[in-house]
Amino acid sequence: MKCLVATVAIGLSCSLGLCQDVHAYRTCSNAATSQAELNQCASEETKRVDAELNAIYTKLLAELSKNPAAAAKVKAERSAWINYRNAYVDAMYPEENKQAAYGSIFPMEVDLLYAILTREQIKDMSNLRRSFKPNY
Repeated sequence: MKCLVATVAIGLSCSLGLCQDVHAYRTCSNAATSQAELNQCASEETKRVDAELNAIYTKLLAELSKNPAAAAKVKAERSAWINYRNAYVDAMYPEENKQAAYGSIFPMEVDLLYAILTREQIKDMSNLRRSFKPNY
């Protein structure tokens, strides 16, 4: 069921203009012949979106270099988001022995959930970047 939710969410992300992000994952997963390969595809997708988020975050902090107060607030937001993301994933998969409870698909499901949450954060950080004046 959770895999279905992740798949639907990735599909919705594609409809929101993020198809280029999802294309590499779909290509990889369509070629996969085992669960281990699917897990690897999901892991690579998570790394891709995480790198994109980190690039936006780095640019935003550079743009705020002359405004330490604003930069500190962005850093606090980033820290709060990481805590939220981790807590959300823990809530989605609460069992102690995750592999036994969720099976071999668990790593893929978690990575896809991380990717979905990170894409949302990318949109939020992009909006935040646009909200600051160029002279900040």
